[in-house]
Amino acid sequence: MASRSSSAASTHPSDNRTARLILNALPNIGPISCRRMLAHCHDSPAAIFLLSRQQLLAIKGIGPAIADTLLNWRSFFNPSAEEEKMAQRNLRFVTPEDGEAYPPLLRETYDPPLGLYVAGNFRWHDRTIAIVGSRRTTPYGRAMARSLAAGLAAAGWCVVSGLARGIDTAAHQGALDAGGATTAVLGCGPDIVYPPENLDLLRAITEQGAVFSEFPLGRSADKQTFPMRNRIVAGMSRATLVIESDLNGGSMITARMAADQNRLVCALPGRADHATSRGCHALIREGATLVTSVEEILEELGEAPAAQGELPLGPVGTRPELSAAEENLWQHFTDGSAHSPDTLADRTALPVANLMATLLALELKNLLIKNSSGRYEAAPRTVRQ
Repeated sequence: MASRSSSAASTHPSDNRTARLILNALPNIGPISCRRMLAHCHDSPAAIFLLSRQQLLAIKGIGPAIADTLLNWRSFFNPSAEEEKMAQRNLRFVTPEDGEAYPPLLRETYDPPLGLYVAGNFRWHDRTIAIVGSRRTTPYGRAMARSLAAGLAAAGWCVVSGLARGIDTAAHQGALDAGGATTAVLGCGPDIVYPPENLDLLRAITEQGAVFSEFPLGRSADKQTFPMRNRIVAGMSRATLVIESDLNGGSMITARMAADQNRLVCALPGRADHATSRGCHALIREGATLVTSVEEILEELGEAPAAQGELPLGPVGTRPELSAAEENLWQHFTDGSAHSPDTLADRTALPVANLMATLLALELKNLLIKNSSGRYEAAPRTVRQ
């Protein structure tokens, strides 16, 4: 394969890892273009930088903009400066050539990332499951995401999600509650915390699992980065569980990407009159597996629970002790129904002050939640107790 002049050749990256780091950061170059150039160069990223402009333009789909970007790559990106910043932040850049450091299931996908920025030291295996859903959630959805994630993490599964508000946040928290592993895949550069209120959660995930980003340092989140993030979430996971999503939610993209890769797709059903249930119900109609418990998910994955009986649906496995007043009020919720304070006052004949105090006590004991309509209902992890 012919090279450019010796002076030009001396500036090209000499190893595939550095070449991937550069390709990953350059503008104008998308995954399709990268795949075509890698195929042309027999899967050698470094060899791409040895091609002349004429050789680049001879590759299908490679136009002048891409060729000029590659020939002048130093004008766009400084790999040495990036490496220094990575070292300061305890980040690594792993590639498909790096063995177990790169998620093994991700290698099997049609469009694996050129490389991934990684924080944390989690050792990868194939027992990974994605839990994704809407940013606009109900108390039921958040509680179920946290509970199911805790049960799966307790069973030895790594919970993968995108650190977004709502279901993603609850899933990460549930895995951490159980002392298990969880991985966050970012839709921005690894030095950016988005959403900002998840800074402490991000730090906890780094200590107990790993944080991944495909994007170079300084890259802000935008409409393009989130679908790219979603394909990684689906690609590194044996199964994807969707909890609350509208029909056009990003979680639907993740689920369909998982299905395209012949991975298991599960969905948690919700209320028929909630917009956040429409996506899950559509997925179930399309063939996704309806699940309501950790046991059902493990069964679909070909595993039996580690111990006899149900896995705990949350960080607390037993119901707290109740006073006589709390027990009497709690009995109105054991069938899964929701009640307003006015309805409960009529049914129990309790003075309003006593009723509200007892409702608050049950909330503090994590037995009740107050939904968006102002009614109280049993927290999902307690319904079967």
